Amino acid sequence: MPVSILSRKPIRRCSSWLVYGLSLTPVLYSQTAFVQSAKDPGVRAGAPGAGGPITGLTSDQLAAFTSTRLTFNEVDSVSGTVAGESGVGLGPSFNMNSCSGCHAFPDFGGSSPKLNPQVAVATLHGARNTVPPFLLQGPIREVRFKRNPDGSPDGGVHDLFVITGRTDAPAGCQLAQTDFAMQVARGNVSFRIPTPNFGDGLIEAIPDATILANKFANSFIKSQFNISGHENRTGNDGTITRFGWKAQNKSLLIFAGEAYHVEQGVTNMVFPNSRETSAACDTNNHPEDTDDVVQFATFMSFLAPPAPAASYGTVTATSIQHGHDLFIQTACALCHTESLTTGASSTAALSHQTARLFSDLLVHNMGSGLADGISQGNAGPDEFRTAPLWGLGQRYYFLHDGRTSDLLQAIQAHSSSGSEANISIGIFNHLSEANKQDILNFLRSL
Repeated sequence: MPVSILSRKPIRRCSSWLVYGLSLTPVLYSQTAFVQSAKDPGVRAGAPGAGGPITGLTSDQLAAFTSTRLTFNEVDSVSGTVAGESGVGLGPSFNMNSCSGCHAFPDFGGSSPKLNPQVAVATLHGARNTVPPFLLQGPIREVRFKRNPDGSPDGGVHDLFVITGRTDAPAGCQLAQTDFAMQVARGNVSFRIPTPNFGDGLIEAIPDATILANKFANSFIKSQFNISGHENRTGNDGTITRFGWKAQNKSLLIFAGEAYHVEQGVTNMVFPNSRETSAACDTNNHPEDTDDVVQFATFMSFLAPPAPAASYGTVTATSIQHGHDLFIQTACALCHTESLTTGASSTAALSHQTARLFSDLLVHNMGSGLADGISQGNAGPDEFRTAPLWGLGQRYYFLHDGRTSDLLQAIQAHSSSGSEANISIGIFNHLSEANKQDILNFLRSL
């Protein structure tokens, strides 16, 4: 069941913002030494604290984790003829040539590394792709178009690269790369960066009923903060979807199958049909994979959640705890629910576990500043899933499009016209710089 952390008692008025109290006594004084201006501590150094198996797996499950991790790391080629590249079916269009290429930091299953490996993949093995400028600085990105040429909604992924020119491509393949410069000039692109996979098995095991109970918990307080997030659902059985930036994917198997098809161009048991493309470039039998996606899903299911740091660098445990208390008092936890509990699972390690994910798994209106103009399922063009914050301490890039590496900028970007976070960010902005620093220190401990 959800952890309830709020009460209904108003405790103080801060300038024009009505600050509603929480079950904790208000903490008004920082435990951090005086600072001139709050600053993101940056990517937390030290061991990854992620990438390993979840506690409680059986010996057989641990063996499966080890073997599926290897599959997650395999590099795909077009036809399996390139030495050292064991996967088959890359392209004809693609964004990357392996799962671990995108989900790389701080360990396999994470998010984008600091330096974008797509730049090298663009011309690997003789491919003749031009590297779009938006890949040269910043994270790994996929590109979605907002509109079709006739003005109707698009929203789909348009792969960055094609296999034309690669030494393992069919001889007659002359598929042209999409003109991204033109689409950027038209304001028709929306970027997405990889979501981390750590702890995804726990997220998958959270019952719909728990998500809904948390949605309706503290409803009075949420109404005072104009928070009205809602679940995304499948169009067939109506159950709650939960993976992806707009919570558009139902399960890890669907997530894996779609990513394998869209990001690497590999047809599989979940997405068995080739995308519309040049017949001369699409000469493999389909589906090209009948097993890998199950292994990808197994690996993600068994990945442990990230381990938080009790202290790090010069940041003390006292500062982290105070930042946690302030995180609650500024109402960030109204959406970033600290923990949800999994239901009964056939995998004992996932059964009735506390997932300290800092997310309600709902989609919320994040305002005009973050709106991407794309709808997916019940998630509208300005709505996004509350991003789980576990592992945030070791992420280089933030927000759905990776627009910033600065945690403070990412917080401020939550506030714009129509955003459900406006009041909370207003409260945050009225804190002392030292108190803001404690919140940043806490977030980087996760």
